[in-house]
Amino acid sequence: MKVLVLLGGDSPEREVSLRSGEAVSDALRSNGHTVFEYDPNQGYKGLDEFIDKVDVVLPILHGKGGEDGEVQKELEARNFKFLGADAKASRLCFDKVALKEMLNKLSILTPKSEVVTKDKFEGSSIKAAGKYVLKPIEGGSTIDAFIANGSTDHVDTSIFDKYPQMLLEELIEGNEITVPVLGTKALPVIEIIPPAGEDFDYDNKYNGATQEICPPVNVAKELQKEAQAIAEQLHIAAGVKHLSRTDIIVDKTGKLWVLEINTIPGLTDQSLFPKSALAAGISFAQLVEQLTEMGINRSVR
Repeated sequence: MKVLVLLGGDSPEREVSLRSGEAVSDALRSNGHTVFEYDPNQGYKGLDEFIDKVDVVLPILHGKGGEDGEVQKELEARNFKFLGADAKASRLCFDKVALKEMLNKLSILTPKSEVVTKDKFEGSSIKAAGKYVLKPIEGGSTIDAFIANGSTDHVDTSIFDKYPQMLLEELIEGNEITVPVLGTKALPVIEIIPPAGEDFDYDNKYNGATQEICPPVNVAKELQKEAQAIAEQLHIAAGVKHLSRTDIIVDKTGKLWVLEINTIPGLTDQSLFPKSALAAGISFAQLVEQLTEMGINRSVR
């Protein structure tokens, strides 16, 4: 099979995308496929040369340009078969405000939030509570996200120069878990435990200091099953295809609070999705093969 892997891009998550894409390409080659790579950091015109030359496209692009529907729109326009959510579902899941609206309609718990400017942030009742999360409305990998837990509560408000509007969210304290979905079936839950006294920020996602335990040790099995059911429900309701990863907080009373859904989760050697798949008995090479088959079996318009 001839497979085009898109990797890199121009989002702040470029380096992670390069590592994910390279890992996927290596697995594809080991599985006997012919692999082409394209980095869309200079635009999408280069996709034209692959029309009618490849069987499927794997867009291994994280963040803006990869999960926001932009590249999906380009692939749809060229009638490529490709892996993952279409443009519409990608846009929905990437926009944290739109996703929260959907979660509320589905009666799935999600932290109380509001869209704030710099001035609204200063006067917000959520901020006044002392425990909150301030993050970009669009984006991933906790880039430019700030967590105030009561003791650390100073935000450099110059962040609003970069993002005139941000999402301010109440901080739900508890155990963080993530639930990958492959096809339409949830994989084993992973518990995320950052270093003592620290948060699961960008550095702790990729420096190896965070414990990623599968199956969880601090979350009851019945709650894990409930989290898997929620992830499957959200995956289908949002119109996502093939793969996703839903991040959830389990609070002290056992309630499950959905934070977000990732439509192209990381696929590096440190990423959560392949670790969960391995716990289910699926090697990385087997995972990539399944994802490729899902993409090739996609219906095109």
